[in-house]
Amino acid sequence: MRLTEADGKALLRRHAIAVPPGIVLAPGAPAPASIAAWPNLVVKAQVLEGGRGKRGLVRRAGMAELEEARSAIATLAGPVPVLVEAAVEIEQELYLALRVDGTAQTQEVLFAAAGGVEVESAPGLHRIPIRADAPDAAERIFQAIRGTLPPQLAARVARLAARLARIAQEEDLSLLEINPLAVVRGALVACDAKMVRDDVALGRHDAEVTAMSADIEQATLTPLERRARTQGFAMVEMPGDVALVSAGAGLGMFLMDLLADHNLRAACFMDNIQGGPMDSTEARLTAAFEIAARPEVKGILFYTTLASRPLGDRIEALLAFLARQPAPKPLFVGFAGAPSALRGFDLAAATERLRAAGVAGLHEDPLTLIRQAAEALA
Repeated sequence: MRLTEADGKALLRRHAIAVPPGIVLAPGAPAPASIAAWPNLVVKAQVLEGGRGKRGLVRRAGMAELEEARSAIATLAGPVPVLVEAAVEIEQELYLALRVDGTAQTQEVLFAAAGGVEVESAPGLHRIPIRADAPDAAERIFQAIRGTLPPQLAARVARLAARLARIAQEEDLSLLEINPLAVVRGALVACDAKMVRDDVALGRHDAEVTAMSADIEQATLTPLERRARTQGFAMVEMPGDVALVSAGAGLGMFLMDLLADHNLRAACFMDNIQGGPMDSTEARLTAAFEIAARPEVKGILFYTTLASRPLGDRIEALLAFLARQPAPKPLFVGFAGAPSALRGFDLAAATERLRAAGVAGLHEDPLTLIRQAAEALA
């Protein structure tokens, strides 16, 4: 789950990380008189997307211009909450982030001595693998960044990064990004915060604390994405030309990469969610077929892996579904199973039955399957 900046900063504040004074105003809510003491304000739309500054969703204002700034933001983003903060005197903007490196299965510190809206194009991004519980984590970070900052500032950043690594682990964050991390009268202040919490861990945290983030995320779902949640899986719709049906984030991302390597784009991404049903294949196929009915989508790719459940049962379910609902576009099917899943399974017979049901391509190897799809859909 993505967190709004306001919810992310509240999390940082609970862990004693410095953030500017701020208050969240709901659409139409009056500003409290207490913020009149802040000479300059920063008004920020609370939306779950990046690039807000470039879109005009972050505005500086005095107290007299506050309502004008809120109105301008509402024109661009609709009636969304805003975070109103006291502007701080920034001496230097840094970039600092903690992310989970899924390949190395460890945490990674990202640091740049030049933060701000153009950090993506800034040179000198440091990538430092660490373990949050390692006693020398801060020292390793310091050694990596000491050449880019004065020694005292580098030491403070290293200590903060090590603390944030522990916070990210405790809070089940797959991403904790601060941009900019501002130097303000020698202190480090988180002037922005982007966070992503692992969906699997949501049950371990107080939902009320991040209710605004959850409400905004729910409001941004498409009807199909919202229906998928009610059916026990997560789905993201994207501009693409292949409706992708898979289970698990790792497999889905792998297939998306293979599609991209063959000049194809996935039109959707599916993942499991905690507490979902054991088998949501039919619901996933229904959603994919609805996406595939769109003119811009060329085909459907269904790939599954099984460790112990019989593959024959999955094939029978797919055949029954196709008998009721023929695929609106060419359908390519792949599956891989452990020996226990393949026991008693007649691959040749299943292949003939699937082809008779209109399956355009069939293969166990995902690369071969996607090559078939790319050739057929070219």
